[in-house]
Amino acid sequence: MTLFESLFDGNTLALLGAAIASLAGIGSAIGVSIAGQAAAGVITEDPKKFGKTLVLQVLPGTQGIYGFVVAFLIILKLGMIGGGMVDLTVAQGAYLFAAGLPIGIVGIISGIQQGKAAAAGLQLTAKRPDQMTKGVIYAAMVETYAILALLISILIWLGTNV
Repeated sequence: MTLFESLFDGNTLALLGAAIASLAGIGSAIGVSIAGQAAAGVITEDPKKFGKTLVLQVLPGTQGIYGFVVAFLIILKLGMIGGGMVDLTVAQGAYLFAAGLPIGIVGIISGIQQGKAAAAGLQLTAKRPDQMTKGVIYAAMVETYAILALLISILIWLGTNV
């Protein structure tokens, strides 16, 4: 038994993967906060724009949802939900750990960056409400990379033979 195996068994590695995936919520929390601050400034000037600003403010929240989904899938594969927890090998645990990495890391970064893009879209909406859709598109472009990370995490999860 190696030192690594004595410190981390398969189940511990899998749980660490779920924890890392859930870190995407940090990016969402920061991104939603950035956009929310900008939205509050817009509705200070024109409260009728609340609906338009809300759309841009919630966009960065998706990374946290993606991280939650991957964490849930890892916990599901581990058998923690519904009884019968399985005893994973170190290799199986390492695969599930790896499954949490893409969305965990990309989710933090893209959530923050999407919040900044949404804040810029909110500035556009403040001055030109008819151009709000363009602001949504700019913010949604950042979302593309979170979706790709989610897909990679799910593909790794699917490839884990448990």
